[in-house]
Amino acid sequence: MQERAKRLNLVEAVEDLKRRSLAPISGELTRLVYLASTRDYVTGRYYHDGLALRFTRELAEIAVGYCHRELFERVAGLPLCDVVGELDSFIQSQHTNPPEVLDTWKRLQPYRMLVPQDIDSVSREFFFSNIRIALAILENRLERSLDLDQQSASPQQ
Repeated sequence: MQERAKRLNLVEAVEDLKRRSLAPISGELTRLVYLASTRDYVTGRYYHDGLALRFTRELAEIAVGYCHRELFERVAGLPLCDVVGELDSFIQSQHTNPPEVLDTWKRLQPYRMLVPQDIDSVSREFFFSNIRIALAILENRLERSLDLDQQSASPQQ
């Protein structure tokens, strides 16, 4: 009986997290970044104070971990064109200079922190590859856009 109640509470915690924390966030990749940010990088444990207050810290940790894995698998399975769109939306939502975000993501590879701990190496590497390709595509688009802007600004001959 206790085990059944715990499972029901976990389902409620997952639904609460999706409804209150994730639904207002636009974009799957942005949600993935949010969930990964709730993980302590030293211990690997998830912390979500709002969920822990409503349920328990243990249940909140399990619920966040479950949602993190579920969302990662969904994003990792997206077609490349959708990954490009998700990454572009994420970059635009940062309210900073897109070339700076692209450069930082290429150099520091913070997307490596988005992967849940128990993901297999093939899925992890596939995700990394798609993100690197999406970064290259967005960088190319940005360069072409800047070239077009410069051409339109220069006097016609």
